[in-house]
Amino acid sequence: MEKPTNLPSGRLLSLDAYRGLTMFLLMAEAAFVYQALTDYFPANSLGGHIIHQFHHHPWNGLRFWDLIQPFFMFIVGVAMPFSLRSRLNKGDDWNTIFKHILRRCFLLFLFGTGLHCVYSGEIVWELWNVLTQLSFTILVAFLLMRFSWKTQLSASILFLILTEILYRSYDPTAPFVKDQNFGSWMDLLLMGKINDGGGWVTINCLPTAAHTIWGVIAGQLLLKDNAPKEKIKSFLIAGLVGLVIGYGLDWLHVTPIIKRISTTSFVFASGGWALLALTFFYWLVDVRGIKSWTTFFMIVGSNSIFIYLFAETVGVQWLRNFGSIWATGLLQPLGFSPPMILIFNSIFVLGIMWYLCYFLYKHRVFIKI
Repeated sequence: MEKPTNLPSGRLLSLDAYRGLTMFLLMAEAAFVYQALTDYFPANSLGGHIIHQFHHHPWNGLRFWDLIQPFFMFIVGVAMPFSLRSRLNKGDDWNTIFKHILRRCFLLFLFGTGLHCVYSGEIVWELWNVLTQLSFTILVAFLLMRFSWKTQLSASILFLILTEILYRSYDPTAPFVKDQNFGSWMDLLLMGKINDGGGWVTINCLPTAAHTIWGVIAGQLLLKDNAPKEKIKSFLIAGLVGLVIGYGLDWLHVTPIIKRISTTSFVFASGGWALLALTFFYWLVDVRGIKSWTTFFMIVGSNSIFIYLFAETVGVQWLRNFGSIWATGLLQPLGFSPPMILIFNSIFVLGIMWYLCYFLYKHRVFIKI
């Protein structure tokens, strides 16, 4: 198959599968699946080494789980040209679409800050959530969409250069020390606090805007009439260049790969992986036509923002405890160990959240903002 297969809505099937898998992995984290498996497998076992990849690196390094947020932000960017084309075809003008983008970014900002209130159990002013970051990166990427891909790419590089300058100007001798860097200083100005213990910083929205911008560029290329092989070639080259630059900066001790403050090396490396992942999904689903497996994940991705909010609130705050009542009550008398009961409970909770997505998908309920 040489011709890409599109959904009736004009959305690429491979992109929906990519989004759905990413959201399913996030949903599994909220269900406590990774922590349950971590508690079950010995750290030095094969299972322990594998599940180790589903936790963020404490600082300098890159694990699989560090790629999930970049994947999410990149996927949002890829979808934007498809959404823009659809709205223009319906007769919306640029100003109308821009107002919609402003409204969407405002809601994402509210959702992101609101989630931290849920996490804290009180009203707090914290800006570290991915949705808060997205409210900035989507707006920037949209404003750049009217320009050529070269201009968009140049703007993304300027964001990364600016990030390097800010961190190195703040402390030229040790710019990337945890809780003692430019990002933490900015958080003290914006919120009067730092992300104690985690090292996350609000200014991450600046360098990670590159992920959403690069996604837009990829989406615009997918919309072109170029042969699939040409698109795959472009994605492969760009992805490998990102990996070489990102890992090269780290290995040469120029800029360390640190996800928690989104250093430029991290953005390049994770952006490279995001592009290669898109390449794989596009080749497998839209070029080779191997798509029977995608429905399971598309069900989750069709309501991505809703299920993220649901998982991070109801899933974390209530559903896990609800499931624990039944898992413990039924399995403990049968002699199951506490770690095994926790695994069963986390899978049970994940199944409930997936079924909710299926129920909405089956009834054609798609919650958009």
